[in-house]
Amino acid sequence: MKRRYFLMMMALGALTLTGCPSSNTSAGGDTAAPATGDKPAAAAGDIKIGFVVKDSAEPWFQTEWKFAEEASKKYGFQLIKIEAKDAEGVDSAINNIAAQGAKGLVICTPDTKLGTTIVAKCKEKNIKLLTVDDRLLGPDGKPLTDVPYLGISAPEIGKSVGEAIAEEAKKRGWNLAEVGAAVLTVDEIETCKQRTDGASEALKAAGFPEKNFFLSAWKKPQQMETAVNAANIILTQHPEIKKWVAYSSNDDGVLGFVRATEQKGIAPENVIGIGINGTSGKDDLKKAKTGFHASVLLSARTHGFSTAEAMYNWIKDGKEPAKETYTKGTLIDRTNFVAKLKEEGIE
Repeated sequence: MKRRYFLMMMALGALTLTGCPSSNTSAGGDTAAPATGDKPAAAAGDIKIGFVVKDSAEPWFQTEWKFAEEASKKYGFQLIKIEAKDAEGVDSAINNIAAQGAKGLVICTPDTKLGTTIVAKCKEKNIKLLTVDDRLLGPDGKPLTDVPYLGISAPEIGKSVGEAIAEEAKKRGWNLAEVGAAVLTVDEIETCKQRTDGASEALKAAGFPEKNFFLSAWKKPQQMETAVNAANIILTQHPEIKKWVAYSSNDDGVLGFVRATEQKGIAPENVIGIGINGTSGKDDLKKAKTGFHASVLLSARTHGFSTAEAMYNWIKDGKEPAKETYTKGTLIDRTNFVAKLKEEGIE
């Protein structure tokens, strides 16, 4: 009788559990926050964050993703990585992450003029927005300062490039009046223009002649072929110049100029190219001698890990990131690049 009674009570308990909803579950099946408030509204594993970049083949963005993934592993959220090369790609990416339930987006847009459209789309999908590297612009061409942004201190980094070029030219005993400055520009992107303008100002301050600056628009940043084409325009127009310094918005632009000089038989000792970011140029620094002399290493760790971390905290705890955060760089060359890359967790 005792055994029969025990079995009856077990069956009744099972029926009760399967027939009644949990007190923490709404009619729609979503888990509500516990009444005590001891736990966050969403567990870490329920949080999804999109991380969109404009070129997944570019080493800089690969490294950003790498560190964003480290943040996802540390905090337990899900990271959705998507490449968006144009406006259509951005629209598709936002729809994609929204469909997957993401509540936050970190983006380096392929076109800063998409700013208003991106903001409106994220608002429509109820997605928090944080921009990295390239800042979103409004219809008037001015930065959308209400959107949290993490980027580099572009004018100062550009200035450090110009100063390093001037110092190296002095070490080589070059007569600046005989040296051409090749500038591969991307003026439509604010941070890119600030970098090259900063370098030009530093070179002028060091005594570089105004007439010796030669600018060529680099139409598609991150594509080496277009950088080589832009460089060839300068070299073809000025065959009389035998010594060159070169700078651009990043390593790829400078590498494009260096490749162009190699094709034209200009000796590497007659070229001083200094890039920005350090990730694309590291392979040239491993070579005994090329025209790629140095780079300003940026913190891909900060741009990847910290942005993903900030978005996680914003979603989980409601802690909105600062509206503006700027990072600085470290000059690397053949003497120190191995150690510096290891410090950043890149090599």
